[in-house]
Amino acid sequence: MIKPYLKDFKPYPPGKPIEELRRELGIEGPIVKLASNENPFGPSPKAIEAIKEAAKDVHRYPDPSGYELKKALAQKLGVKPEEIVLGNGSNEVIDLLVKALLAPGDTALMSEPSFLMYEKFVQAAGGNIKKIPLKNLRHDLFALAGAIDEKTRLLFLDNPHNPTGSIIKHHEFESWIKDLPKNILIVLDEAYIEFNEDPEIINGLKFKDHKPPVAILRTFSKAYGLAGLRIGYGIMNQALADVLNAIRQPFNVNSLALTAAKVALEDEKYFKQVLNTFLEERKRLTEALKRFGLKPYPSQANFILVEVGQSGQKLYQALLRKGVIIRNTEAYGFSTCVRISIGTPEENDFFLAKLKEVLNEA
Repeated sequence: MIKPYLKDFKPYPPGKPIEELRRELGIEGPIVKLASNENPFGPSPKAIEAIKEAAKDVHRYPDPSGYELKKALAQKLGVKPEEIVLGNGSNEVIDLLVKALLAPGDTALMSEPSFLMYEKFVQAAGGNIKKIPLKNLRHDLFALAGAIDEKTRLLFLDNPHNPTGSIIKHHEFESWIKDLPKNILIVLDEAYIEFNEDPEIINGLKFKDHKPPVAILRTFSKAYGLAGLRIGYGIMNQALADVLNAIRQPFNVNSLALTAAKVALEDEKYFKQVLNTFLEERKRLTEALKRFGLKPYPSQANFILVEVGQSGQKLYQALLRKGVIIRNTEAYGFSTCVRISIGTPEENDFFLAKLKEVLNEA
């Protein structure tokens, strides 16, 4: 009964939850999680208040179109509401794109490593995935282009890239895309775009009506601190958006998420305050890691990939015993690295203190 290509399917390996670590190791003291690229400052206080108010109506179904949030996003981004697809996290929009464009036996391209869910959605749809190695920790655009064939339907690019934090620059993308076949879709995943400080990064919105077309993915899980509510969105040409809105689940975004996302989007003062702290802490953490003799790679995201000169798994396990959860990057092909999410100043201090202990004990 089960489709053959699903029998060996393995679930996505998320960052270890704090509660799980406390149960496993019996840790009674503080535990700091720097593994899942979350916003440790939390969402706008105004969004929290809006959630409380919206909770009074949870016995009603949410607005199936997400009209108010789409209107706010369209105004902020300079696009039409009809070009926006809301999802239960941007993950759902990836899934919808795969369902809409990929038939069994068709192919999608991605870099290796990259966000693990691209491959899972393609495989779940009966498609084939081609993985092209990074070049100097960046997407190898020309190798990706060279791998396109008559079965290729989708090409995934996360920008900034996970887990390296590297970016594709606008001039690189502009010269690259003009020579691609017109019958594929470029999926530009901008989950971490708000943390970028490089003015040369792609402006993906300029390419949504390009041939080949580009679908831009964004999320409220990272910079806006709404990971637990699961809300993201895609921006694309209206014809494609219409198809995705036709095949998605009804009421796919809950009412609390719709309300909180709109209020968080509009609270620009809080957003800028938190973002500035993130950027300051990214710089501070990078310099501290260098002083420990480690090699943090430049990042335009809310995490840092760090070459540790030994088994990343070994360092990961040692820090778990100290009450610090980071991300082991073996699944991404970086066996001598770890990925560290940017925490609050206090969380980062705790991490650095425990890291120093581990390195001194080695």
